[in-house]
Amino acid sequence: MRRILLSTIKIFISAALLYLALRKANFSDLASRIDIASLGWIGLAIAVTFFQIFVGVLRWRVVSAACGAPLPTRQAMRFNLIGTFFNQTLPSSIGGDAVRLWLVARGGAGWRAATYSIFVDRAIGLIALAIVIVASLPWSYRLIDDPHGRSALLFVDFAALAAGAGFLILGRLPWPWLKRWWATHHVHACSVIANRLIFSRERGPKLAALSFLVHVLTAIIAWCVVRSIAAPVLFGQVFQLVPPVMLITMLPISIAGWGVREATMGLAFGYAGLATAEGVNVSLLFGCVSFIIGAFGGLVWIFSAEKRAQGSAPIAVPE
Repeated sequence: MRRILLSTIKIFISAALLYLALRKANFSDLASRIDIASLGWIGLAIAVTFFQIFVGVLRWRVVSAACGAPLPTRQAMRFNLIGTFFNQTLPSSIGGDAVRLWLVARGGAGWRAATYSIFVDRAIGLIALAIVIVASLPWSYRLIDDPHGRSALLFVDFAALAAGAGFLILGRLPWPWLKRWWATHHVHACSVIANRLIFSRERGPKLAALSFLVHVLTAIIAWCVVRSIAAPVLFGQVFQLVPPVMLITMLPISIAGWGVREATMGLAFGYAGLATAEGVNVSLLFGCVSFIIGAFGGLVWIFSAEKRAQGSAPIAVPE
């Protein structure tokens, strides 16, 4: 009953935010701007998204190996594609993570290693995103004149940065009770792994490069969408506005980020002195690209060996 209630709330939030955002959209104008060249840009956005997923796979493989759940590249790519499908279908923007966790655990790694690999990978990605936003603040402040917009940007970014820093600091604290108390034991273990990876001379630079590339590719995907409708927005503006929107969209309060992304993108464009409707248009097409990738991931899931064998074998819990 609790799960049904939470799902219903998320559906309501998505629907309400979509309604508020779409009131500012002009669908006839948007349709009139889509032509053959637009389809080419959308196709490029889809191709870049596939490459972004592959870059995420490379990072996840490094993390999963450190967590005791090593994954072959091909298998990790399949799991990530399947995750994109469930991101679009489950009532959360992180529903795909739960499915990836299930797939890794059923593959023999066990719940603990699988959970650690997903959690640490997500944490590293969040820290990298917060750093990207902080690094672009001098330019973002010049772009956003509205004081409320500036305050919102600072609050969201530094909250994410503080959460990431707190997570890393937790793993360096020497207090024995952190390892014994059930509420902190696993989070502390994940923090130890994250510290070991991030500050490793061998793996740290690789993880940083892959993490930053993932977020740069998100901006490139959004730029391809912008070009598909010839919106009067520069790449620099896209790069400054999209990361904070993606950070807010990560909040698990809607269906695949729908509604939250559109409302936030429209608001961000408005704060930057751009047309709010263009922000909504870009967000809708960005969501359509994600939906197409998710549909492909659905095909991967339908024909996967994991779907045919689901529930037929117990999940091991190696020590």
